[in-house]
Amino acid sequence: MIVSLSAALVFGVATFALVRAQRVSAGSAVLVWLSGFTVAGTGLAGPVNSALASIAHYLSTLH
Repeated sequence: MIVSLSAALVFGVATFALVRAQRVSAGSAVLVWLSGFTVAGTGLAGPVNSALASIAHYLSTLH
């Protein structure tokens, strides 16, 4: 029997395990999690990409 897992799910579990083991900080985990959705192309990729684009636009307008 072949088991198929989403790459986003596998990397999400790995990120959760690293945070629980205190190998990475919560901020780093959020960045890994967000970049995972942008690369994986899941259903959440569109909203995450839009949010990241609006954050980048906001940061570029700060003086």
